[in-house]
Amino acid sequence: MPQDNRLSRMLHVLVHMHLLGGTETSQTIGLMLSTNPVVVRRTMAALKRHGIVGSEGGPGGGWLLTRGAQEISVLDVHKALNDKSVFSLGLAADHAGCPVERAVNAHLSKAFLKAETVLNDEFGKLTLAQIAQEFSAVREARSTNLEA
Repeated sequence: MPQDNRLSRMLHVLVHMHLLGGTETSQTIGLMLSTNPVVVRRTMAALKRHGIVGSEGGPGGGWLLTRGAQEISVLDVHKALNDKSVFSLGLAADHAGCPVERAVNAHLSKAFLKAETVLNDEFGKLTLAQIAQEFSAVREARSTNLEA
């Protein structure tokens, strides 16, 4: 089953945008992600509708963050990209009258809800700034090791 990797890919892009501090064109982002600029525009439009990015036209224009990286959580990006559950698992509805199927679905529903709540809590706590800070710390450690 194919996995939806848009969250990871867009977090990658958004952290780069934060670190670079300017605008990025759909073409540049497409090259970064090895995808077509049309796909980038479609995906960025979803982020724009949720107030995560904006766009500027003309020379030097492109996509830019509309809020500080510390104000954009992974949950914000996830919700902008996908209004469904993060889980691709579903419940069977083949035998609605069967008490065993109802019991299975009741237990699975509870477990899915609990897991999704925990995941959304974690996504809500993690910001682009925190991811960028971790990258910067790794980069700093590497440069320190190279100098030694």
